[in-house]
Amino acid sequence: MARIVAVTACPTGIAHTYMAAEALQRAARAAGHSLRVETQGSVGAQDVLTPDEIEAADAVILAVDASVDRARFAGKRLIEVSTSEAIRNAPGVLEQAVGSAAAPAAAPAQTGELRIVGITSCPTGIAHTFMAAEGLEGGARTLGHTIKVETQGSVGAGNALTPQDIAQADLVVIAADTNVDLSRFAGKRLYQTGTKPAIKDGAAVIRQALEQARPHGAAAGTAADASGREDADYLASIQAGKSQRKPQFSAYRHLMTGVSFMLPFVVAGGLLIALAFAIGGIYVFQDQYAGTLGNTLFKIGSNGAFGLFIPVLAGYIAFSIADRPGLAPGMVGGFLAVLTGSGFLGGIAAGFLAGYITFYLNRGIRLPRTLEGLKPTLILPLLGTLLTGLLMMYVVGTPVATVMTALTEWLRGLQSTSAGVLGALLGAMMSFDMGGPLNKAAYTFSTGLLGSEVYGPMAAAMVAGMTPPLGLALASWLFKNRFTTDEREAGKAAAVLGLAFITEGAIPFAARDPLRVIPSLVVGSAVAGAISMIAGCTLRVPHGGVFVLFIPNAVTNLPMYIVALLTGTVITALMLLLLKRPLAGTPRTQDAPVAAD
Repeated sequence: MARIVAVTACPTGIAHTYMAAEALQRAARAAGHSLRVETQGSVGAQDVLTPDEIEAADAVILAVDASVDRARFAGKRLIEVSTSEAIRNAPGVLEQAVGSAAAPAAAPAQTGELRIVGITSCPTGIAHTFMAAEGLEGGARTLGHTIKVETQGSVGAGNALTPQDIAQADLVVIAADTNVDLSRFAGKRLYQTGTKPAIKDGAAVIRQALEQARPHGAAAGTAADASGREDADYLASIQAGKSQRKPQFSAYRHLMTGVSFMLPFVVAGGLLIALAFAIGGIYVFQDQYAGTLGNTLFKIGSNGAFGLFIPVLAGYIAFSIADRPGLAPGMVGGFLAVLTGSGFLGGIAAGFLAGYITFYLNRGIRLPRTLEGLKPTLILPLLGTLLTGLLMMYVVGTPVATVMTALTEWLRGLQSTSAGVLGALLGAMMSFDMGGPLNKAAYTFSTGLLGSEVYGPMAAAMVAGMTPPLGLALASWLFKNRFTTDEREAGKAAAVLGLAFITEGAIPFAARDPLRVIPSLVVGSAVAGAISMIAGCTLRVPHGGVFVLFIPNAVTNLPMYIVALLTGTVITALMLLLLKRPLAGTPRTQDAPVAAD
C-alpha cells in the first residue's frame, strides 16, 4: 500500500476541484492505497495537507488547472495532470504516481537570487499603490532579487502578473490596504502586509516575507500562531480562523475595499449630474424637461450611477469578508438600504452584516464532498441574502434611516459657526495622516453624503486634501533655507499632485520632519475646510482636484472655493516658515527618505 497526497484545483474552484478529488479517492480505495486530498476551491483551501503528511507520502499528485506551489513537495515523487484527466482516468493517474512518478521537484533557493511577485493596492488606487510598488522594487534590488509587481490602481491592473510569472515565483508579497483576490496564488508561499511598510522600507518587508511567508491556504499550526500572524492573507485565514486577527484592522480593510469599488460610480454620477445642470439648468430634473439631453444625463447620473454606489459599497464590503459568496447578499442589502432610506450608513451596515453572516454560514455548514460545489453558488448566496434582507427590512433599516435623516437635516441646517467647525474638523482629519484611517474616515463620510444630496462636506474634504502638498510646494519655493535641495525638487512634484487632489504628495516631507510639518498641514487644511463650509461651497464629485473646477456647476460658489484653497495653501506655507528651522549653511542635498503614512 502506498501513501499518497494530492491537491486538486480549478480556476472556478467548484465542480472539477471536487470531482477530481472524489475520483482519486475512489480509485485509491479500490487499489488499496492511502490517499489524502487537499481541495483548493472558491471558499479557500480545505483538508489542507500538513508538513508531516507530505513528508510521510510516497508520492504526490497535482490534479490542477491553476497555479499551485510545488515547493512544499520538494524531494517527493510528483505527477501533475489536469483535473479532467484525473476525473476520466483516476486509476491510471494513481498507477503513474506510484510506479513511474516524475522527477523530484527541486526546492527553491532560499539564498541567492529569488523570483518574487507582488501586488500593491490602496482604496483610491492612486498614490499609495505606486509608492508601495516602488518600495518593493527598490527593496528587491537592494537584496539582489528579481521582482515583478502588479499595481491594482484606479484604472485597473498595471504590469499584470501572468500565470507563468506566478508559477515561477518563489515568493508572493501582497502590500495592500484593500483585500485583493488571492485565488491565483493557491499553494504559493505568500506574505501580506499594508502599503505603509512597503513605502517605508521595501527591503525590510521582503526580508520579513522570506521569514514569515506561508503556503497560501495552509492552516496555522497552533492557535497561538494564528493569533500572532496579523499579516496572514485573507483566504488563508478563512481556513486558519480569520476571526482571530485584530477586528479593527479587518474592519478598516473591509470598509476600504468597498469604498475603492464605490468611487468610480460616485465620480461618474457626480460629473454627469453636473453636466446635466450645465446643459439644462438647475431644474433639468423636472418632468417638463423629460427627453432633453440634460434630463437624460441627469437620469443616467442620478438614477444610474448614484443609484448603484450604495449597493456596490455594501457588496464589496461583504465580498472582502466572505469572498464571492458574500457579493450577492451584500449588494441586495445595499439596495435595501437605499429602499429604506438609510443611505450610506445603512449600506455600510448591510455590507458587514452580509459579509459576516455569509462567512459564518460557510464555516458552519458541512456538506458531503460531492455537494460542496453547491455552497458558493446556491446555498450561501441564498441564505445570506435571505438573512441580510430580513435584518435590513425589520431590524436595521428603519433606525439607521432615522439617524441618516437627522444627520442630513442637521448638516443642511448648519449655521456659519457650526459649519466652520465641521469644515475645520474634516480638514484636520484629511491632512493629519494623509491616506491613513482618519483621512479615509473623513473622505468616506463626505463621499457617502453625496447620495443624500449633501455636498458641502465633500467640498471641504477636497480643498483640505489639496492644501498640504500645495502648501509644501509654495514653502519650498519661497523659503528655500528651510528645505534641502532634494526637498525643493520634490516640491515641484508635490505641486502637481496637490492640484490633482493627491494628498500623499506631502508624505515625504512629513516623514522627514513630522513634528513640524504635520501641525502646519493640519492648520492650513482646517482653515481651508472651514472657509469652504462657511461660504456654503458644495462639490458634486468626490475627486479631480482643480480639474473639476472648470466643469460648470460641479462646484457652487466657485470664487470663495478658490479663496479657501489659496488661503489654506498660504497658511500652510507660513506655518512651515514659523515651525521649520533654517538649515545650517548652504542647503545640502539629501536622499529623500521613503515615505510613510
